[in-house]
Amino acid sequence: MSAGRILVLLLLAGCAGAPAVPVGTFRIATFEADLTPPLGHALCGGMVAPAARIADPLSGRGIILWSGSEPLVIAALDWTELRNDAYARWRSELARAAGTSPRRVLLSCVHQHDAPYADLEAQRLLDAQGLKGFHVDPEFHERAVQGLASAVREAARAPRTITHLGTGRAQVDRVACNRRVVVNGKATFKRYSKTSDPAIKNAPEGLIDPWLKTVSFWDGDRPVAALSSYAVHPMSYYGGGSVSADFPGLARARRQKEMPDVFQVYLSGCAGDVTAARYNSGDDTSRQALAGRLVDAMDRAWKQTSRAPLQKMETRIAELRFELPPEGPHSPAVMEKTIADPASSKSQRLMAALGLSWAKRVGRGEPIDVAVVDFGATQFLLLPAESFVEFQLAAQRIRPGGFVVVAGYGECGPGYIPTEEARGEGYVEEHGYCWVAAGAEDRLKRAIAEALTLQ
Repeated sequence: MSAGRILVLLLLAGCAGAPAVPVGTFRIATFEADLTPPLGHALCGGMVAPAARIADPLSGRGIILWSGSEPLVIAALDWTELRNDAYARWRSELARAAGTSPRRVLLSCVHQHDAPYADLEAQRLLDAQGLKGFHVDPEFHERAVQGLASAVREAARAPRTITHLGTGRAQVDRVACNRRVVVNGKATFKRYSKTSDPAIKNAPEGLIDPWLKTVSFWDGDRPVAALSSYAVHPMSYYGGGSVSADFPGLARARRQKEMPDVFQVYLSGCAGDVTAARYNSGDDTSRQALAGRLVDAMDRAWKQTSRAPLQKMETRIAELRFELPPEGPHSPAVMEKTIADPASSKSQRLMAALGLSWAKRVGRGEPIDVAVVDFGATQFLLLPAESFVEFQLAAQRIRPGGFVVVAGYGECGPGYIPTEEARGEGYVEEHGYCWVAAGAEDRLKRAIAEALTLQ
């Protein structure tokens, strides 16, 4: 072999960050970085008051997995959402840091509302309307991207061997309920995270996934990392300018303190139509109580964890495309008029900017990745946006003998992804924030089935 050829191989190995992993050998590295915004930065993308104080820090946390092929990254951010070019930027830079391809970065937001939210093209559209920085500060956004990428790069230098996969689950007590409530014979979806109307707040829980699921990675009998997922909107209260990871962040921090040697990652499941309203009074007492119930479920899931030798780690990706609403307030033609109308409110122009950014992506024909990591009897599935809980339950029905862990809030460009039944009952008219046309349910369910079904 020539000296030049040897040099090229050495350079390629250096870019990967970690030694090549022989087939049949599995390794892991964990990473985290602070993603707390500066005071004055927009929260929830400009939909609520900007950051005035820091109640608790926000972080990005995740794992890198090696199995003889390109590394795989799974990461969760304490941010509201990432959309379109912002989502692509994070995936690209984390992939570069890990020595892998962007499609092998499975990135999810926990979806707290007192946190940053990013769609860079939407901010450019707002800049043109004199609303510079209203949605996101691109400079802070890039610092956050590079901060987490640096953590990934550092972690990739020191992977450790894993030999076993653990799975455990526990029912969560008094946290989640469905938005949908029938009042006087008519369906309404007004059960928000905080709801004052007792007829709506105290209605039966409705359709939820009651299980918190934890997947853990072990080196023999030594646990290394745990990924837990539960489907509920992660808000007790928000909007007052107090940056917070809310009750899931508090629960994760408590769990990390209880188990300092086991790296903890929390992901929100498909919770577009699931909130904590029935058990939440919108105060700190409720926040602490909800966090405690989540910690309790994590503890019970851990105590009944079963381990098995890790023998498989395969990734499959189904491509998903949606159509745009052809008419109405979320159609491109109407949004163009809204964003250019100075009489429109800032929030209306923000919604138009978000929708137009998504419309540009759809126009370019760029698909959403619906990705699954198949560990054999266990599957980890990442779904886009604010998917309704029915999609999580549908995924589990496809693999009834498996242990299917679902994370939502991947690529968040589409906004809400409701079922057709909810659309027919007026969900989109009542809530807005939905930039996909009728028929989205079938498209998403077909992509889920494709990703989860062995070829």
